[in-house]
Amino acid sequence: MNTDIDLMVAQIVEEVAGAPRDEVTPEKHLMQDLDVDSLGVVEIGAAIFDRFDVEIDDDELKDIRTVGDVTELIRRRVTARAATS
Repeated sequence: MNTDIDLMVAQIVEEVAGAPRDEVTPEKHLMQDLDVDSLGVVEIGAAIFDRFDVEIDDDELKDIRTVGDVTELIRRRVTARAATS
């Protein structure tokens, strides 16, 4: 399912990794498959904050492995925020 979150995360990863959009899929490992280094992961975190107003702390950044991990984290945060509003 391609939601707005999925599409925006794919765009963020595409920009940071310089990977073609068709290679940015949920199962892709950021570092192994898309050559995102640790600085790139931090850049992804900053872009997520800018676009979704979702802050990711350092421990959470360390746990992010795949594009799907990024999407799921944002989805959980956005859902939790909506539930408390």
